[in-house]
Amino acid sequence: MEKARSSAGVLHTKSPLRRTWINRIFAVIYLIPICALMYHHCHNIITSTDQVTKRNAVIFLIADSILAFMWITRQAFHISPIRRQVFPENLTADESEYPALDVFVCTADPFKEPPIGVMNTVLSLMAYDYPREKLSVYVSDDGGSELTLFALMEAAEFAKHWLPYCKKQNILDRSPEAYFTSRTNFGFPETGPAATKHNQIKVLYEKMESRINEVVERRSIDGYVTDEEALRTFDIWHKTPGFTRQDHPAIVQIIMESASEKDESGNRMPNLVYVSREKKKTTPHNYKAGALNVLLRVSATMTNAPLVLTQDCDMFSNDPKTPLRALCYFMDPGMDPNLSLVQFPQAFHGINKDDIYSAEIREILVHNTLGMDGLLGAFYMGSGAFFRRQAFFGTPVSHIPPQPSEISPRHVVSKSMHSAEILALAHHVGGCNFEAQTKWGSEMGFRYGSLVEDLNTGYRMQCQGWRSVFCNPTRPAFLGSSPITLHDMLNQTKRWSMGLLDITFSRYNPLFFGVRFLNPLQAFCFGHYTFWPIWSIPLIIYSFLPQLALINSSHAIFPKVTDHWSFLLYVFLFLGSYTQDLLQYVTFGSTAKKWWNNQRVWMMRSLSSFPFALIEYILERCGLSSFGFNVTSKVVDSEQSKRNAECIFEFGMPSPLFVPLDMAAIINLWAFLHGIKQVITRNESFEDIFVQMFLAGFGVLNCWPIYEAMLLRRDKGRMPLKITLLSTFLAWLVYLVSSSSF
Repeated sequence: MEKARSSAGVLHTKSPLRRTWINRIFAVIYLIPICALMYHHCHNIITSTDQVTKRNAVIFLIADSILAFMWITRQAFHISPIRRQVFPENLTADESEYPALDVFVCTADPFKEPPIGVMNTVLSLMAYDYPREKLSVYVSDDGGSELTLFALMEAAEFAKHWLPYCKKQNILDRSPEAYFTSRTNFGFPETGPAATKHNQIKVLYEKMESRINEVVERRSIDGYVTDEEALRTFDIWHKTPGFTRQDHPAIVQIIMESASEKDESGNRMPNLVYVSREKKKTTPHNYKAGALNVLLRVSATMTNAPLVLTQDCDMFSNDPKTPLRALCYFMDPGMDPNLSLVQFPQAFHGINKDDIYSAEIREILVHNTLGMDGLLGAFYMGSGAFFRRQAFFGTPVSHIPPQPSEISPRHVVSKSMHSAEILALAHHVGGCNFEAQTKWGSEMGFRYGSLVEDLNTGYRMQCQGWRSVFCNPTRPAFLGSSPITLHDMLNQTKRWSMGLLDITFSRYNPLFFGVRFLNPLQAFCFGHYTFWPIWSIPLIIYSFLPQLALINSSHAIFPKVTDHWSFLLYVFLFLGSYTQDLLQYVTFGSTAKKWWNNQRVWMMRSLSSFPFALIEYILERCGLSSFGFNVTSKVVDSEQSKRNAECIFEFGMPSPLFVPLDMAAIINLWAFLHGIKQVITRNESFEDIFVQMFLAGFGVLNCWPIYEAMLLRRDKGRMPLKITLLSTFLAWLVYLVSSSSF
C-alpha cells in the first residue's frame, strides 16, 4: 500500500484490488478458446463446399471477431485496478491556504430540466463546507430563459437562510428537497428551538418552490417581480428585438458577490453568477462543451479560481465535504504534479430495487474506472469533476496563453465583479464569435467534435500528459436523476453513441492516435468506449440469424451436442464471459438480479440505440440528416414513477427505438416454439439444434417484459399497438426474405 503524506499527516492512500491476479490468469486462458473459435470459422470458410454454410461462417466470423475485439479491449480495465481512500481531517486547519473554487452548473431547457431541481443542485453546492469567500457558482443557461434567472434570484434569497442553517445543524443533505424528504429527518424533534427553525426553513423553501413552479407553469414572470431594480435585470428579454433561445445576445448577471452579500447570521455568501452565452442561428454553438468554455472564460474575468468543478444541473451535492476530499489530492506535495482532474463517480437516487434500466451503470462508473485509475487515471464523466484550471491551457510543460490575457489561469483578478470593465469583458468573452480563429475547443478548454465532450476532453488531456484520479468515497459525493422510461434510456444511449462515433472516426481514434501517447492499456480502455456502438453488429446477428435458420428448418448452423470439442468451445466462451461479469457485479456489492437486468439492457441497447446511432451517424455524415442534441427530460410523471418503483418497464410512447426490440422478441419466440415443435414431431434431433434453441430461449427469457407490454398489460406504460403491429409486419417480412436464403 502506498501512502501520501503532508505535514499534517496522511492525506490519501491507494492499494491494488484483491483478486486482480485471477482476472489476469482468466484473460490468458479465455484467449485460447477465442483463437480456436476464429480458427473454426476460417476452417469452415476454406473447406466448406456448401454456399450457405460458407456464408454463415463468414457472418459469424465477423460477429465473433467484434465480440473478441470488445472483450480484449475490456480486459485492460481488469489488469491493474486500484482503490483510493482520502483523509480530509488531515488537511491544514488554516482555510486561508485553500485554493479558490469555481463551480460550473449547466442547464439547457427549463421545461425538460425543471428550475426547482436546478436550484436544489445550486443550493447544495453553495452550502459546501468550504470558505465562502473562495467559492463561486456559475450557472450556464443554454436555454436563455428568464424563468431560470428568476429561479436563481429566488434561490439566492433562500440561500441566505439555508446556508447558516446547514452549518449550524451540520446536516449532510444540503439539497433542500433531499433534506426535507430524507428518512433521516423523520425523527426530528417536534418542539423546541431546533424544530421551530426547521419549520421556518421549510416554509421558506416551500414558498420559493411554489413561486418557481408557478412561473414555469405560466411561462412568464409577469407579476412575480415588482422591485424596479430587479425588473431591469429582465429588460434584455423584453427589449431585444427577435430574442429567442437560438438567437440572443450574451447575458451575464451577478446575483450575489461575496464581498458585499451576507447571510442572516452576518457571514459572507458565495459568489453566484448567471450566464447565458450569445447565440446566433448561423454560428455553431458546440453544445455543452461550448457552454462550458464560455463559463471557463467568464469565470476567469471575475474570480479565476485555480480549481474548477463541473456539475450537471440534476446532480446535487450529497456530501458537503467533497471539495476537501478533492484537496487531499491537489494539496498533496507527493502527488503527481501533472494531476489535472479528480473525478467522483456519478450516483443516482430513485432507482428501483432491481435497477431494471441499469441506471447505476456500475460497470462504467465504478468497475472500469477503478481499472483506469490504476493505469493513467479515470476518464472525465462530465459531472462531479474537479479540474485544475491550468490543464485547459496546453500541456504540463507547454502553456498556451489565451487572449486576452485577463482569461489566462495566471491572471490575478483585482477588481470587483460589478465593475463596468469586468462586466464588459465577461460579455465579450461570452460572444458567439469570440472563438473564431482561436485554439478554443481544439487545444484549449473543453474539446469540440463530439457530443460526448466529457470523454473526449478527458481523453485528449491524458494524451497531452495530464493525469487524473478516481475518488470513490463510501457516501456518494453527488446524487442525480436517471431515466425512468425505456425510451429515455435508449435515447440517451443513442446520443452517447453518436458522440462516441465522432471520436472513433476522427483523427483522435484511441487505437491509432491515443496509443502513441498513452499506456497501450489505457488506449484500449478509451478504445473500448469509443467502439461501444459496434456491439450492435454481433448482437443483431445472434438475435436473428440462428433463429431464422431454425424457423426455416435449415440444417444446424452450430456444432451439435455430440461434436464434443466444438460444442464445449461455445459453452466455455458463453459461460466464461457471463460468469466473469456476474462475479464482478457480486464482489462489488451488487446483486445477481441487477446483473441480469444489466445484461438485458446491454442487449436492448445493442439492438436499438447502437444501430440507430450508426445509421443516424452515417446519414449525418452524408448530409442527409441532422437530428441535433436532445436534452433528456427530467420531468417526472407520477404514474411512471409508480411503475418504475414496482420494477415495471415503461414503454408508453410509440418510439421507433422499440421496433427492433419487438422484432427480436417476435422472431425469438417464433423460433423457440418452432424448435419445440420440430423436436416433438421428431423432424429435428434436439442435439442437432440445441444451441439454436438455447439462443432463442435465452432471447425469450430476456424479452419477457416486452411480451407482457405487448399482450398482457393494460396500463399507460404498455407497448403502443401501432408499434406492435408494425414490428409484427416487419418480422414477417424478414422471415419471407430469409426463407429464400436457407
